Amino acid sequence: MRAWILLVVAGLFETGWAVGLKYTDGFSRLLPTVGVLIALLISMAILAVAVRDLPIGTAYPVWVGIGAIGTVIYGLIFLNEPATLPRMLFVSLLIVSIIG
Repeated sequence: MRAWILLVVAGLFETGWAVGLKYTDGFSRLLPTVGVLIALLISMAILAVAVRDLPIGTAYPVWVGIGAIGTVIYGLIFLNEPATLPRMLFVSLLIVSIIG
Protein backbone atom coordinates (compact mmCIF):
# COMPACT_ATOMS: atom_id res chain seq x y z
CA MET A 1 0.00 0.00 0.00
CA ARG A 2 2.90 2.35 0.80
CA ALA A 3 4.23 2.09 -2.76
CA TRP A 4 0.84 3.07 -4.21
CA ILE A 5 0.61 6.10 -1.92
CA LEU A 6 4.10 7.13 -2.98
CA LEU A 7 3.12 6.68 -6.61
CA VAL A 8 0.12 8.98 -6.19
CA VAL A 9 2.30 11.60 -4.48
CA ALA A 10 4.86 11.32 -7.28
CA GLY A 11 2.05 11.80 -9.80
CA LEU A 12 0.88 14.93 -8.00
CA PHE A 13 4.41 16.35 -8.15
CA GLU A 14 4.41 15.51 -11.85
CA THR A 15 1.24 17.53 -12.22
CA GLY A 16 3.02 20.36 -10.42
CA TRP A 17 6.02 20.46 -12.71
CA ALA A 18 3.92 20.02 -15.84
CA VAL A 19 1.64 22.90 -14.85
CA GLY A 20 4.68 24.91 -13.82
CA LEU A 21 5.99 24.80 -17.38
CA LYS A 22 3.20 27.21 -18.30
CA TYR A 23 4.67 29.80 -15.93
CA THR A 24 8.35 29.46 -16.91
CA ASP A 25 7.80 31.39 -20.14
CA GLY A 26 10.12 29.05 -22.02
CA PHE A 27 12.45 28.73 -19.02
CA SER A 28 13.11 32.47 -19.11
CA ARG A 29 11.63 33.14 -15.63
CA LEU A 30 13.95 32.00 -12.85
CA LEU A 31 11.60 31.19 -9.95
CA PRO A 32 9.05 29.18 -11.93
CA THR A 33 11.91 27.35 -13.66
CA VAL A 34 13.51 26.46 -10.33
CA GLY A 35 10.10 25.32 -9.04
CA VAL A 36 9.62 23.09 -12.08
CA LEU A 37 13.06 21.54 -11.65
CA ILE A 38 12.50 20.90 -7.93
CA ALA A 39 9.07 19.35 -8.53
CA LEU A 40 10.54 17.22 -11.34
CA LEU A 41 13.34 15.92 -9.13
CA ILE A 42 10.98 15.17 -6.25
CA SER A 43 8.54 13.43 -8.59
CA MET A 44 11.25 11.25 -10.12
CA ALA A 45 12.79 10.43 -6.74
CA ILE A 46 9.47 9.33 -5.26
CA LEU A 47 8.69 7.34 -8.42
CA ALA A 48 12.05 5.60 -8.08
CA VAL A 49 11.19 4.57 -4.51
CA ALA A 50 7.71 3.38 -5.53
CA VAL A 51 9.05 1.14 -8.30
CA ARG A 52 11.08 -0.80 -5.77
CA ASP A 53 7.80 -2.56 -4.95
CA LEU A 54 5.67 -1.94 -8.05
CA PRO A 55 6.26 -3.17 -11.60
CA ILE A 56 7.64 -0.35 -13.75
CA GLY A 57 5.17 -1.31 -16.49
CA THR A 58 2.35 -0.48 -14.09
CA ALA A 59 3.86 2.37 -12.10
CA TYR A 60 5.07 4.49 -15.01
CA PRO A 61 1.74 4.67 -16.88
CA VAL A 62 -0.12 5.43 -13.65
CA TRP A 63 2.41 8.16 -12.80
CA VAL A 64 2.11 9.69 -16.27
CA GLY A 65 -1.67 9.39 -16.15
CA ILE A 66 -1.96 11.17 -12.81
CA GLY A 67 0.21 13.96 -14.19
CA ALA A 68 -1.76 14.21 -17.41
CA ILE A 69 -5.16 14.15 -15.76
CA GLY A 70 -4.07 16.58 -13.05
CA THR A 71 -2.75 18.94 -15.70
CA VAL A 72 -5.99 18.78 -17.66
CA ILE A 73 -8.04 19.47 -14.52
CA TYR A 74 -5.79 22.41 -13.59
CA GLY A 75 -6.12 23.84 -17.10
CA LEU A 76 -9.90 23.54 -17.03
CA ILE A 77 -10.29 25.14 -13.60
CA PHE A 78 -7.54 27.76 -13.45
CA LEU A 79 -6.61 28.52 -17.05
CA ASN A 80 -10.12 28.49 -18.53
CA GLU A 81 -9.15 25.87 -21.09
CA PRO A 82 -12.09 24.49 -23.09
CA ALA A 83 -13.87 21.33 -21.99
CA THR A 84 -14.77 20.18 -25.48
CA LEU A 85 -16.48 16.86 -26.04
CA PRO A 86 -13.51 15.28 -27.88
CA ARG A 87 -11.09 16.43 -25.20
CA MET A 88 -13.22 15.06 -22.36
CA LEU A 89 -13.75 11.82 -24.29
CA PHE A 90 -10.04 11.24 -24.69
CA VAL A 91 -9.28 12.19 -21.07
CA SER A 92 -11.96 9.68 -20.05
CA LEU A 93 -10.31 7.04 -22.22
CA LEU A 94 -7.00 7.81 -20.54
CA ILE A 95 -8.56 7.30 -17.11
CA VAL A 96 -10.13 4.01 -18.21
CA SER A 97 -6.80 2.87 -19.65
CA ILE A 98 -4.96 3.63 -16.42
CA ILE A 99 -7.53 1.79 -14.35
CA GLY A 100 -7.29 -1.16 -16.74
